[in-house]
Amino acid sequence: MSSSSPASGALGPNAPFGGSVHARVSAVLPTLSEAEQRLAREVLAHPAQVAATTIVDLAASCDISRTTVTRFCRSVGLSGYGELRLALAAEVGRMSHDPVHPTPAWSEGTSGVAPDEPMPRVLAQLLAADVRALEDTAARIDLVALETAAERIATARSIDIYGVSGSASTAGEFSRRLNRIGRRTSAWNEIHDALASAALLTTGDVVLAISHTGGTKEVVEATALARDQGATTIAVTNSPRARLAKVSDIVLETVSREISFRSGSMAGRHAQMLILDCLYIAVAQRTYADTQSALERTAAAVADHHWKGGA
Repeated sequence: MSSSSPASGALGPNAPFGGSVHARVSAVLPTLSEAEQRLAREVLAHPAQVAATTIVDLAASCDISRTTVTRFCRSVGLSGYGELRLALAAEVGRMSHDPVHPTPAWSEGTSGVAPDEPMPRVLAQLLAADVRALEDTAARIDLVALETAAERIATARSIDIYGVSGSASTAGEFSRRLNRIGRRTSAWNEIHDALASAALLTTGDVVLAISHTGGTKEVVEATALARDQGATTIAVTNSPRARLAKVSDIVLETVSREISFRSGSMAGRHAQMLILDCLYIAVAQRTYADTQSALERTAAAVADHHWKGGA
């Protein structure tokens, strides 16, 4: 697959727009040009005003060209400025009627939890962030890319999964689940081990790389090496324009945003697990007889390690 164009077409982040505009803009912000970043910050800071502004006035206020506005819209998955205005107006309307966020909680990068926030409100904000991440990811996911990824995993000779820090736990969980249904899988969270494994991969092998930012050097480096060796590379990331997407044949995009004190939050990992759950089920469907047999055998193997009746 090394000759494929990364993150393009049906295998890339070009699914119909869905989910939170704020989350999409926040996700691509680090990968934008300086001019596009000025516009992105204006959208994040003043969504209602942008929704009511013409493209000419917006371009002038941000000191950019109208072409840059259009390019920015496409960077976040929209066809043009008209669609951005409609999406912003709809989202501002939803947020204004949200009992958890009575006013739009739009700020660059995070939504706020004050130092003296009472615990009931903290709990409500955490729940809202997690639910929104799942809904936005489900709305954005490229189902064609997901089906293709499942096909590659189901028929792979071997499967490597790369993830470090918070993504390492997600990688380990998915590896265990695939192994349980007979898909031989290794999860690597240390760069030397990942590179050593990647160097031995070839056509017919698959790499699943997990990175919320899409810029984790260890994950990108191992994925790039695996792709050079001929392996199919699949990225699960919140940043479809970041380096990881550029070295991946298939990009599966999460959509989540952080809240105060919660960088690399559980909401992001919940969004990752939603995609990985879909992948797991799709692989199991394609290997149904083998999966059923493997589940029965593995359940029998550990049966004596559970107290009967849970007592």
